[in-house]
Amino acid sequence: MAQTLDQAVRIAGYYPALATSVLRSAIGTETVRAHFVHAETTFDDREVRRHMTVLVITDTRLLRVHMDDGAGPAVPGVSGGHEASATVETTALSAIRNTAMTHVVHDPEGFSEGDLPSELVLAVGGSVHSRIDLEPASCGDEQCEADHGYTGNVTSDDILVRVSLIADGEDSIRALQDFSSVLQRVIGARG
Repeated sequence: MAQTLDQAVRIAGYYPALATSVLRSAIGTETVRAHFVHAETTFDDREVRRHMTVLVITDTRLLRVHMDDGAGPAVPGVSGGHEASATVETTALSAIRNTAMTHVVHDPEGFSEGDLPSELVLAVGGSVHSRIDLEPASCGDEQCEADHGYTGNVTSDDILVRVSLIADGEDSIRALQDFSSVLQRVIGARG
């Protein structure tokens, strides 16, 4: 595994041994061409939850590792009943249909060349997950009682990563810009 990826996972501080183990297994013997590590904490009424997303480009694949923590089952001899889960999503680079990078600037009038955006959102189309939304079909006649089957949509769940200058800092903004540039070159080169 690339040394800089290993360092980024350790710096994120979110179960680094677990994250490193999962990443090593997913990457295997491939070379890491680029990576992006994003750890965030979310708050709701009852709990604080931590998440980490790691994106890795190899020679053939885009890997997305997402880690969550939360309350787990009570295990005798283990305090807290806490657990973490790590999901690895693998997309062949040849299956990526598109990428989109949204640049949000809070003060566009004061923006100058070289300034960083306030937020960046990277969307990658070609995810392995899809959502199917179905509803009963109708012919438009409100009195009709015939079964017209179903109608619906299949929607791809794209990979989305959002970073904010205020919450994540300049280094995260630059890191996502760099990662996106490599990804765009890699998928553009296969055309």
